[in-house]
Amino acid sequence: MNIELRHIHKHFGPVHANNDITLTFQAGRIVGILGENGAGKSTLMKILSGFQSLDSGEIWMDGQHVAYNGPEAAIAHGVGMLQQDPLDVAAFTVLENFTYGRRGGLALRRKEARERLVQISSRFGFFDLDPDTPVAQLSIGQRQQLEIVRLLALGVRTLILDEPTTGISAEQKIILFDALRELAHQDGLSVLLVSHKLEDVIALCDEVAVLRAGRVVGTKAMPATTSELVSLMFGQELPPVQRDTGGAGLKPMPTPAIELEKVQLRGRRTLIKDLSLCVKAGEIIGLAGLEGSGQEALLRACVGLAKPLAGHLRLCGEDVTGKSYRHFLQHGCAFGAAGRLEEGLVSGLTLTEHMALVTEYQPVVDWRRARRLTEDQIKQYNVRGTPDSAIETLSGGNQQRMLMALMPQQPVLMVLEQPTRGLDVDSARWIWQQLLERRAAGTAIIFSSPELDEIVTYSDRILVFYAGHVTEIPDASRTTIDELGRLIGGHSDGA
Repeated sequence: MNIELRHIHKHFGPVHANNDITLTFQAGRIVGILGENGAGKSTLMKILSGFQSLDSGEIWMDGQHVAYNGPEAAIAHGVGMLQQDPLDVAAFTVLENFTYGRRGGLALRRKEARERLVQISSRFGFFDLDPDTPVAQLSIGQRQQLEIVRLLALGVRTLILDEPTTGISAEQKIILFDALRELAHQDGLSVLLVSHKLEDVIALCDEVAVLRAGRVVGTKAMPATTSELVSLMFGQELPPVQRDTGGAGLKPMPTPAIELEKVQLRGRRTLIKDLSLCVKAGEIIGLAGLEGSGQEALLRACVGLAKPLAGHLRLCGEDVTGKSYRHFLQHGCAFGAAGRLEEGLVSGLTLTEHMALVTEYQPVVDWRRARRLTEDQIKQYNVRGTPDSAIETLSGGNQQRMLMALMPQQPVLMVLEQPTRGLDVDSARWIWQQLLERRAAGTAIIFSSPELDEIVTYSDRILVFYAGHVTEIPDASRTTIDELGRLIGGHSDGA
């Protein structure tokens, strides 16, 4: 299916998210949609997929003008979108979510639906999608996989994917990319890939379209180099990231920030036993491993969101084993979840209302003060939005900036799950600049990331999770991405 977007405009208050965008997408092609956070990529794709209405402009499909509102109508026209934060029903099982939105819905014959689910899942290599598992128990990566399978079952001819490789393993990415190439080049689907992972774009796409500040600034046939794509996105090349030299000059603390003593944790797929860890002030610990290997359990245990089955946790010398999340927050911990809108932010609330939630502790909210603080934080953190903007109208990068703005300025411990998930190169660097400033003042940081270069670049020490075992790399500066990858794959000779 050939698609033409003609003179698309979209405003969110004073923000001109899409400004006179005209693009053509041909059937059988994989097109990368690039641009920095807030450039208008996701907004444009949401308009095409019916999740957003356009202010003006036209959509043409195979030479016919079409007009629709809502994702159901878009799917009826053959357009489906996998959002960065998948849209699913947590109370439903995998099979029930798979049938949701199909003609007949939950009344479909379960045997036929199960067979179709298994058939498509097997084609993509998504073998962890147990039809009877509640979606609430799935990881973000598994939820993305389920949504891809569901859209294909609905018969879409244009498949839009927003950051589809976030949270899936390297092996699953290879299988996914092979399937997308087959869908486009053999089955004739149009595949539109919104991604900040330029290596994914280079590996998969036939061409790219680049947006900047709501406008199309260029298109390019592939292949292209990373530096060429970066120059198109930002108007210039970015200097290479230099490894941080550590927290030299930090004032020594009499006690560690957090200690784990022979802790036993239950992850999604594994049990971790006898884990001991001491994290000092100003130290950055990176967690690496395939999704579901236990990193999430450790992160949540460090802020009281998961209770250890055995062992002890001490925060600044105080035994906090079994204490609540609120207790950890009150004693200097901050937590950032990978699912921004699921756990970190509240969909439907404005930026000012978010600020009031974390700063106003009185029965009567001082809204004037909350708005003033919000304006200050918007300016300091360069958030593209207003105090009255609903949080879900911001781009993923601006949501992440706002999440950072809501955190304490100088916590004892920051626990971050994929802190740069879905961010462009420049925004990811900006996030780490903020984190390194906190680290320089004494904050300890524990973070996870599927990006191995991010872990190697910013960590002092690395913990690698594999099949219930945790291997420590005591000096991250002495390891390489290849060595780290071998450890993640279970080869103990990797470091």
